[in-house]
Amino acid sequence: MDYITLNDGNKIPAIGFGVFLIPNDGPTYDAVLEALKAGYRHIDTAAAYFNEEDVGKAVRDSGIPREEIFVTSKLWLQDHGYEAAKKGIARSLRKLGLDYIDLYLVHQPYGDVAGAWRAMEEAKAEGKIRSIGVSNMSPALWNKFVPAFTTKPAVNQVEFNPLFQQKEIRSLMAQTDTKLEAWYPLGHGNADLLSAPVITGLAGKYGKNPGQIILRFEVQEGVITLPKSTNPDIFDFTLTEDEMNEIRSLDTGKGSHDPDAPGVEEMLRNAFVITD
Repeated sequence: MDYITLNDGNKIPAIGFGVFLIPNDGPTYDAVLEALKAGYRHIDTAAAYFNEEDVGKAVRDSGIPREEIFVTSKLWLQDHGYEAAKKGIARSLRKLGLDYIDLYLVHQPYGDVAGAWRAMEEAKAEGKIRSIGVSNMSPALWNKFVPAFTTKPAVNQVEFNPLFQQKEIRSLMAQTDTKLEAWYPLGHGNADLLSAPVITGLAGKYGKNPGQIILRFEVQEGVITLPKSTNPDIFDFTLTEDEMNEIRSLDTGKGSHDPDAPGVEEMLRNAFVITD
């Protein structure tokens, strides 16, 4: 497993196992245990995934020392604001059943993000959180919030794959040495991506499948990726710079989610309520 050093000095595994849309009360527990057995050491959950309990139980039951497992969770919109965020952080810690969270993110960057960030900074200072970051921040949202942050985000988790390479936000993030973490790293099964001639050609050359070529590209780009596969098998080969450039040329600049689109914030706010 490769590791990436964050701007606060902490190290994060380059590949993580995401549990979005996996149910709690068993399925997530089983999936996380299987991922840990397969060699994963980075598990990505969120309050809004409603499966923090299963993640924490699997981490505790795995037999792997806690310090060897990197756990990410995220603060939901309803808990933005200083006091609300303190409660949200406490809820995540309680549901996970862990003494600390390795990385905690602002899941959706709307409302009183500044107040939430202050609470996260305090939790970091108290040792309840090791690293803090953001998620789904477009360039506009980044420029709205991040310049006022005392602690700069260690991570921005956004949609990223060869068809949507996020060049503008990556340029802004480079100024604070903030690492990009990818959701939809395989384009959510986009057939145009998985069947692109450059991808399939490289798959044949290296004896890999198209998904493994894409994940290898992302890791070499310095991107933290969250595939669903329990066996990514991408650390035994290296793409050449010419091959990297061929994949970079696939960028369309367009993704499936626009955080700046009208109605997105309202839709997310009305999606559900997290209870204690």
